[in-house]
Amino acid sequence: MSIKQTLLLVAASWLVAVTNLCAADAPANWSKNCASCHAMDGSGSTRMGRQVGAKDYRDAKVQAEMKDDAALKALKDGIQAKGKEVMKPFKDKLTEDELKALVAHMRTFKK
Repeated sequence: MSIKQTLLLVAASWLVAVTNLCAADAPANWSKNCASCHAMDGSGSTRMGRQVGAKDYRDAKVQAEMKDDAALKALKDGIQAKGKEVMKPFKDKLTEDELKALVAHMRTFKK
């Protein structure tokens, strides 16, 4: 095996490892930052979720209406309703990749 092939193999292995690490972070970030309102299963069936009207991300209709770019914007900037913060912004807490991974994680709740 040439040096070039070895370096390519190492780079590819590193990329796979980093991708898997980021994907593994999404459930942990969901649990830490989202589950208190949206529930671990995305149902929104928590006390706080019911109070703020959290959507049920298991619902195919909710998933179909949800656009990735809008979900990403909501995660970044938070959500305001009637002059009150309903969801806090995460742009200063999570990276762009972590936020995108959360959007992808939300998609896994669809039944």
